Amino acid sequence: MARVPESQRVRDALENAIVDGRYRPGERLDPSQLEQQFGCSRTPIREALQALERSGLVSIRPKQGTYVTELSLAELADRFEVMAELEGMAARLCARRIDRGQLEELHHALQECQLYEQKGDSDGYYYANAWFHGVIYDACGNEYLRQQAHSLRRVLQPYRRLQLRVPDRMRRSLAEHRVIAEAIETGETEAAENAGRDHVLVQVKEFSQLVRTWREVTAGNR
Repeated sequence: MARVPESQRVRDALENAIVDGRYRPGERLDPSQLEQQFGCSRTPIREALQALERSGLVSIRPKQGTYVTELSLAELADRFEVMAELEGMAARLCARRIDRGQLEELHHALQECQLYEQKGDSDGYYYANAWFHGVIYDACGNEYLRQQAHSLRRVLQPYRRLQLRVPDRMRRSLAEHRVIAEAIETGETEAAENAGRDHVLVQVKEFSQLVRTWREVTAGNR
C-alpha cells in the first residue's frame, strides 16, 4: 500500500476535526500548535491548510491567520443545488460517452461503496463515494464541466461526509448509486441525469436531519 503523504494525513485529520466540530466555525488554527499536534514540520501543515482553503473549509487571511470557514445552512443549500445540476449533467453526458475502461472503473467504485456500506464504515464509504462520482465527472467528455464539478465537490465533500452519518443514509446512497450506474451503462441519458440530480437533491431535503446530527456530534465533543 502506498504511503500517504504527510500533508494529506494532516489535511484528512483537520478535515475530520472541522466536520466533527472539534474546530468551530470562525476559530483560528495555529500552525505552531498543529506542528506539535501532528509531529511534523511547517511545510506539510502549510500545504494541508492551503488544500483546505481550496476546498473552502478554511480561510487564510494575510497577516491575521487561518480561520475555519463559516457557512450558513442557506449557503450550503445553495451550493448543493448547483452541485445537483452539475451532477445530473455529468451523468447524462457520461451515459452517452463513457468507454469500456471507464465503465469498469465505475463498477469497481460501486463495489467499494457496497463493501464499506456493509461494514458500516462511513469514512471508507466517503472515499469510495468520491471515487464513484469522480469517474462520472472524468468520463463525461466535457473538460470544463469536469473541472467545475470536481471543484465544487471538494467544497461540499466534508459536509457530505457528515451527512453519511445520518441513519440509513449509506444504504440509500448505495441504492441511488446503483440506479445511476445502471442508467449510464444502458445509455439512458435522461434517466442518468434525473438519478444523478436527485442523488444530490435528497441531501438538501435531509438538511434538517443533518443539522440534528451535526449538533449531536459537536455536543459530544465538547
